[in-house]
Amino acid sequence: MTITPEREAELLASIPKGLLINGEWRDSSDGSTYDVHDPATGKVLATLASATSEDALAALDAADKAQAAWALSAPRERSNILRRAFELIQERAEDFALIMTLEMGKPFKEAMGEVTYGNEFLRWFSEEAVRDYGRYVTTPEGKNKILVQRKPVGPALLITPWNFPLAMATRKVGPALAAGCTAILKPAKLTPLTSQLFGQILLEAGVPAGVVNIVSSKSASGISGPIMKDHRLRKVSFTGSTPVGRQLLKDAADNVLRTSMELGGNAPFIVFEDADLDKAVEGAMAAKMRNMGEACTAANRFLVQDTVAEEFTKKFADALSALKLGRGTEDDSQVGPIIDSGARDDIHELVTSAVAAGATVVTGGEKLEGDGYFYKPTVLNNVPNDAEILRQEIFGPVAPVTTFATEADAIKLANASEYGLASYVFTKDFSKLLRVAEQIEFGMVGFNAGVISNAAAPFGGVKQSGLGREGGAEGIDEYTTVQYIGIADPFADAK
Repeated sequence: MTITPEREAELLASIPKGLLINGEWRDSSDGSTYDVHDPATGKVLATLASATSEDALAALDAADKAQAAWALSAPRERSNILRRAFELIQERAEDFALIMTLEMGKPFKEAMGEVTYGNEFLRWFSEEAVRDYGRYVTTPEGKNKILVQRKPVGPALLITPWNFPLAMATRKVGPALAAGCTAILKPAKLTPLTSQLFGQILLEAGVPAGVVNIVSSKSASGISGPIMKDHRLRKVSFTGSTPVGRQLLKDAADNVLRTSMELGGNAPFIVFEDADLDKAVEGAMAAKMRNMGEACTAANRFLVQDTVAEEFTKKFADALSALKLGRGTEDDSQVGPIIDSGARDDIHELVTSAVAAGATVVTGGEKLEGDGYFYKPTVLNNVPNDAEILRQEIFGPVAPVTTFATEADAIKLANASEYGLASYVFTKDFSKLLRVAEQIEFGMVGFNAGVISNAAAPFGGVKQSGLGREGGAEGIDEYTTVQYIGIADPFADAK
């Protein structure tokens, strides 16, 4: 695909700029707006309506009024709508990829990968919509019957992050609609344009008015605050930082809301001496550089057995230093910009702090001069185990390497974090993998693989990385509640 300024302008002009409430695009109640910027240039891409608290409650009102009919709709109807949305996104894959490249910064080829990955949640949950089973059994003593059914939990607030603009929306909207829940989608203010285009697709696919509402806003609390205090909301799903997640959990407690929290990560990437080092480097590139490292699943701590650490670090640094930085629309771009200047400054501060503590820069460690917010892919060696960079989520293209001597040491280092989302283990010994997986405190483990996210798999973590799962058979359960009906013995009169 040839990307020209004219093509960019045409796509941006076609995307709705208003709020989607009750099936209609409208301005904010007070007429306020905000700008969306291109992180590769710093320039304004578009100006969107900024939802107010009044708009948020209007969206909840629409979702609440649509809930009963949507809950009673046939599972096949919900399935067909999700499948049509999947097909429409397939048809416009390049549009979705380009808008993500423009507003988030990732290279266009990688954005196309997100379209494939993110769209799969719609196909997966279109299939799960008709397979949400209950059960009918006899009580142990044989006198009565037990009927158990799953029902939609009700209107759901879905809060998505900026780093995967399509996948995070489909991963929440897909199971919510499949289960029979209506939704209010609040996209991140840094990358809302993909959600706007997604909303347009949902309307074309036949989603009824009020079933999905989209309230983009420059004020996150102005949306979540009033909605979460309203008794009509029954579910909140959030992907983002742990501090914000903790606050949302506190807010959810007042109305005893069902919650799904996919929070921060600090993924260890463990390389044992028996690993295929070339495959380990390949996996490290995928686990670290997907999305420029701006992913909660990104490898954050590279724990390498001391006997192979020097060789692995050199190969890894050589591979990273060969990557081409540039605006994601450029054909040869492999690494796009960091989302904004503040995020880039935070990354650089972690690097300089690690160096001050004794780490060595093998490659990178610098901001790229000029337009946009680029940071050179970086490998740090000899990182002290107490360095701040090993405790914090880097969210950028920086790989700190530290060593371990034994399997027990690797497990101890891996677990030395409050987070427990993704982890990666490279070894040829399957028994070792099973021993390590049993003992490390992470919701997901990649075995000789640097990318493990999949719509058919349960995504989620433990400890400070959150609650609940997204994707897989477990994903739809997060949007349902169990109802038990005790039935008097239907054979009583015959006995």
